Amino acid sequence: MTPAPETAIEPSTAPVAPVRQPRRRGRIAAVAGSVLLAAALVAGVGGTVVTVGDADRDPGAPIWKFPASTVEEKKAVTQRGLAGMLVPYGTDGWVRGPDLAEFGSDVQLGGAQATALRKEALRGLPRSQRKQLERQIDRQRLSGMAMRSYFSGESYAFSHNQDIYSVRVVLAQMANKTAVRNSSRAQNEFLATLDLFKEGPKIKGHDDARCFRLSGSAEDDLDMMLCSAYVGDVLVSITAYGPHPLDTKGVAMLLRTQLDRIAERGEAV
Repeated sequence: MTPAPETAIEPSTAPVAPVRQPRRRGRIAAVAGSVLLAAALVAGVGGTVVTVGDADRDPGAPIWKFPASTVEEKKAVTQRGLAGMLVPYGTDGWVRGPDLAEFGSDVQLGGAQATALRKEALRGLPRSQRKQLERQIDRQRLSGMAMRSYFSGESYAFSHNQDIYSVRVVLAQMANKTAVRNSSRAQNEFLATLDLFKEGPKIKGHDDARCFRLSGSAEDDLDMMLCSAYVGDVLVSITAYGPHPLDTKGVAMLLRTQLDRIAERGEAV
């Protein structure tokens, strides 16, 4: 067998199999496709919209730098509405994360803008399916969306000498509570049918919350976990992405903190 060109081999102190790079590209493409389909089936959850655009590229070996905290991030910032429900930066060591597309790392959208964003997630579908799902989005009467990204920073992962990773949290508020429940269940049921994912950690005190992580091997460079849950009229979606192995315990703790925060403060108004 003719050996692969040297440019296809990733720099490493240990030998790397020539097929490693194509295998990783194919896996990233498969993940991106599955996540996009899951988004379509639940009518385009906003957090997935800003995730898939980056997931379809091979980023090479992941390199994560510890983000320096700033005085501004350490100060408590009072936010109203749905954004006020998000876990504040500085909680349990979580710090400001990467930009969410053109929105920055922290954004709140009104109902019309959030609805348009969710419909944008469907543009890759056939026209008949897209129109059907767009009508479903309209019936859900989305009243707002808040998104925030985090780096694990000084959380569990950093204190246990694990790689730093990013988490994207999306809160979507709907006038139709049944739609909130059905959207969360639809995503979870779909991910449960895929061999690409396996069941993630349970969320204590929140039986309706479910997480799924990639079912890859220790040889994989990248890892991902998707979570969906709801509290009243608020749909909660989380996407965690970083080097393998991902700190699933830290992600589960963040989701639990987020759900408890919504429950304690009451449904967003």
